[in-house]
Amino acid sequence: MKILALVGTNANFSYNRILLHYMKKHFNQMADIEVYEISKLPAFSVDVPLSEQTEVWNLKQKVKEADGVVFSTPEYDHGIPAALKSATEWLSYKTEVLKHKPCMVVGVSYGRQASARSQVQMRQILISPDCDANLLPGHEVLIGGASRVFSKDGRLINDEMRDNLEDSFTNFIEYIQVFKNFEGGDKMAYKRPTISDAYINFPTGRMSLREVQQIFSTIPFEIDLVDSSDRFAWFSDNKHRLQEHSLASLNEPVSQVHSPKSVPGVMKIINSFRSGEEDIVNRPVWLNGERVLIQYYALRDIDGHYLGTIKFTGSVEFILALFENNAWGEKPADMPAAPVFEDNDDAPVADASTGASESESEPAEQTSSEPVAPAFSAVAEDDTTDASTGASESGSVDADDETADATTGASEN
Repeated sequence: MKILALVGTNANFSYNRILLHYMKKHFNQMADIEVYEISKLPAFSVDVPLSEQTEVWNLKQKVKEADGVVFSTPEYDHGIPAALKSATEWLSYKTEVLKHKPCMVVGVSYGRQASARSQVQMRQILISPDCDANLLPGHEVLIGGASRVFSKDGRLINDEMRDNLEDSFTNFIEYIQVFKNFEGGDKMAYKRPTISDAYINFPTGRMSLREVQQIFSTIPFEIDLVDSSDRFAWFSDNKHRLQEHSLASLNEPVSQVHSPKSVPGVMKIINSFRSGEEDIVNRPVWLNGERVLIQYYALRDIDGHYLGTIKFTGSVEFILALFENNAWGEKPADMPAAPVFEDNDDAPVADASTGASESESEPAEQTSSEPVAPAFSAVAEDDTTDASTGASESGSVDADDETADATTGASEN
């Protein structure tokens, strides 16, 4: 079970952070818990440029991929911290990543009432129409007297509180499993179509759905489909995909599936297809150390009406190796000359820092009415980029801080 746990404060020292790291270790046999620091997010504003929302996009991907989310909140002036409210706004504004997502609320504070008031507020937010989360009912994790119930090495040493935490988290895992079992029958399995014995009659022959599915799984490149309403509709299940996608991304707007850096370029291509200005766009890029060709095609019906955009992605290293090894031999004397294409000096280097789901930057595009073979320029690969999508860097906090109460003041009272 994969759980994402949000530290509900941007304070440098927090017992709520200590609690989540304790849960990560204590429940490691039950779940893989990733502790996420909301301090990495920009303050919520509808005017924040898309180019500055990469970390927001990363968080949304983590929420989509998680089986459940734990919100840990201190109590500031009888409510949740502003940083936690801001993070929740990012997870509910023009996105549905929290919709029906199993969620649990925990909290720590110095006072005897723990974070009771802030947890009530957090619960109200999570069940609001904009979030619409599946909140764990009937369980409250209220840990008060924080400086006395945690050991210097970050363990929860109060037996009653620890027992309540264990009971609540066990029920949370069971709660998640209920929804996984309920939704399992609605999602198409990766290995076979929903109706395995159905056939499709094409003008050029007949294939079963099983054959169609396995064709997409076997071909040496991956295919993605964005429908006519600009929603991510389908992706092939090739096990060697260069760009990973999640089932949770299906039916989401393109702007939520691609990284903020690549959204303007992708939408430019889609809009050119919709207007009829272009039918094909080629993008040669470096991706994960390989030379890759990404091709976008406008999908149209027999009357020319726009149905969506198909994206083909595949490594060309094997083809280039054949060429370099002279696999074709000498050209026959009667063979017509091949067309000459100009070198693309602006061929991009893939931006690996935005993750494998859409890592090409905004390059010069090669467009044509017919497929053409792009010429790759000699572009150096950036060996310093981090191909990961920004795993949480929420280092553990040393609870043995004699000045902790004084430095935090009213931040968790």
